Amino acid sequence: IGMEMILCPPGTFTMGSPTSEPGRGTDETQHQVTLTQGFYLGKYELTQAQYQTVMNGNPEGLSADPSNFKGSNFPVESISWEDAQIFLTRLNEIEQSAGRLPNGWKYVLPTEAEWEYACRAGTTTAYSWGNDINSSLANYNYGNDANKTVNIGQYAANPWGFFEMHGNVREWVSDWKADYLTGAQTDPEGPASGSRRVTRGGSWDRVGPYLRSGKRSISNPTARYNGIGFRVAFQAVK
Repeated sequence: IGMEMILCPPGTFTMGSPTSEPGRGTDETQHQVTLTQGFYLGKYELTQAQYQTVMNGNPEGLSADPSNFKGSNFPVESISWEDAQIFLTRLNEIEQSAGRLPNGWKYVLPTEAEWEYACRAGTTTAYSWGNDINSSLANYNYGNDANKTVNIGQYAANPWGFFEMHGNVREWVSDWKADYLTGAQTDPEGPASGSRRVTRGGSWDRVGPYLRSGKRSISNPTARYNGIGFRVAFQAVK
């Protein structure tokens, strides 16, 4: 479906935010995280055209064109976490049938730790570009803004080459929301159950601090909002 993906190598980083960071939430306790396996992540948020290619004619009866703000290269939005799972199942089936899916590998949502690792891209500041934000850096609610999503790739990439990790749409990750565990973690995946799923990255309708690398937001996994989409990960399934 034309997704471009970037390899994130194994590594260790500090997840969360320092207590001195403006706009910080109490659920952002800093801790060391080690990711032992490399993984691929979409260079861009998944577009409406890509979503439609996979979801046209789906037997679940979901709309292949659910987005409120229409544009083939706009990020897909107004889809739930559960809708994203159906998309990923169909994508994996298509790729497996075509012989393009290596054994043991799948398209999935990134974990919350993987998402922040890719977002930070080696940085420790509030945003991947520094500690301040303005309208030239991201699509967010700054006053005289677009008040909607925009085409992917309009803003500068982060140091690893990912676009719009901050703003445009919040992005579903795989984790249920819970407080971070204390101490260093290895390949964390979040709790086994919960009531809300995590979204990351802020969106067109959120103010600047919601776009910080360490910011955690939550939504019901069945909720569909025009400020939430996702990007796809590709990795060896544990």
